[in-house]
Parts: sequence; structure tokens; C-alpha cells
Amino acid sequence: MFKAEIKSETLKGLVNIISTLIDEVKFTITPEGMTLKAVDPAHVAMIELNVKAKAFESYSASSTEIGLDLDKVKTVLKLAGPGDIIAMEQDEDKGRFVFKIGNITRSMNLVDTSSMNDPKVPQLSLSANVVVLVDQLQRGMRAAESISDHISLKATSEFFELSCEGDTDDVSLKLQGSDLDSLDVPSDVHSLFPLDYFSNLLKAIPAGTKVRVELDSDYPVKLVFGLAGGEANVVYFLAPRIESD
Repeated sequence: MFKAEIKSETLKGLVNIISTLIDEVKFTITPEGMTLKAVDPAHVAMIELNVKAKAFESYSASSTEIGLDLDKVKTVLKLAGPGDIIAMEQDEDKGRFVFKIGNITRSMNLVDTSSMNDPKVPQLSLSANVVVLVDQLQRGMRAAESISDHISLKATSEFFELSCEGDTDDVSLKLQGSDLDSLDVPSDVHSLFPLDYFSNLLKAIPAGTKVRVELDSDYPVKLVFGLAGGEANVVYFLAPRIESD
């Protein structure tokens, strides 16, 4: 059983983040909230999402699993304006999921979750820890997108740098001092990542969000940030591109 109400902007934010990786998802529902763990089809990136019951306007649930097609959910979200409250309910008898926005009701088939296994979340101890507004990272992505398909992340005790080098052009964004919320880097680290994955995620994060970037040389980057006033937490892993000597 699942029945809840949520602000349209909160649900849009969650769906935008998840849909950067996958189209069909399995939510694990408990009385305390919902969780999701998923890997993209190419096994390059992974997302772990925890949404507390307090992120909703109202929430009532027993332990269950719900599978949804996010492309269909997005068509529902297009019907909602800022400030709208979206009601959601699982129809267990019919195997359907129901959305209500004002006087509009949209019902859709649930996705079969029997073949959706929860991936194991990597337990990484990454040495560099940087906290920065996503707005700064988004600026770096916009500068890099026309240069190359990979982006370099470098952290030192003095700065955090995003850079991109193409055949004829290069660009970099160096953040230091007041540009950063915090910078904890015991020794210099550097890794290269696929730009499209990184860019798509950053575009989906709401402006003004603080992002913790955990990094080490030739290890996955770990991005951690909150949504819904801190009542939802996202952990995102992106595998590096290992440069050959």
C-alpha cells in the first residue's frame, strides 16, 4: 500500500535526477519513506536515492515495491504547475499507479520489478572532499561541452579545477577561496570522466544546491547532495576513464 501527496517541484526534481540514468525504476517503499538504487545500462554510473516521509505533504505506506516508467511520469509532471500538489496512490488490485493533479486523474500500469535487482553500493574511502554550489559546476560544464567528450577533475590543497582539452581548444574553471564552501585535500588528486554523464546530472540539480564532491586519482567520483529541504538525499557515482601511459 502506498498513498502520498507531494509538491510538484519536489517530484520534478527527483524524477529529473533519476532519469539522467534510467527510464524504468523500482522504488522500495517503507513506512519511513522510499529508496532507490540503480545503475545505467552501460554500468558507468550509479545512483542511490533516499526520500524520507517528511519530504511529502502527506505519506502513508506499508512495505512494498513499485515499478514506474519515468517517461510516463514526466508526461504527468508536464500537467502540474509551480505550487501544485500531486496526489499519488498505488492500486494494488489493478496493478496500476494513479496520479491526481487538481481535477485531472492519470492512471498507468506498474512496471514489473521481479527482474530489477538492487546494485551493491560501492564503499569507497576517497581522500579529497570538496563542497561547492552546483551553480559553479554548471558554469564549468557549459564552458566544456563544446570542447571534448571528457572532463578532468583536479583537487589540490588550494583549489578545485574542472578542465577540458580538445584537439584545438581547451578550457578550465578553477575554484578556490570563497568560490568553495569547503576544501579538504590531503594530497593532489586527478581523474578523467565522461562529460555527458557529468553534465546531464549537474543540469538536473536545482540551482543553489550544495554538492559534496569526493574524489581520488583514477577512482569513481562520488557526488552527494540533498533535495526537498534536506529530506531527500542523493548519492551518485561515476566511473573514471583510465588514461593509458
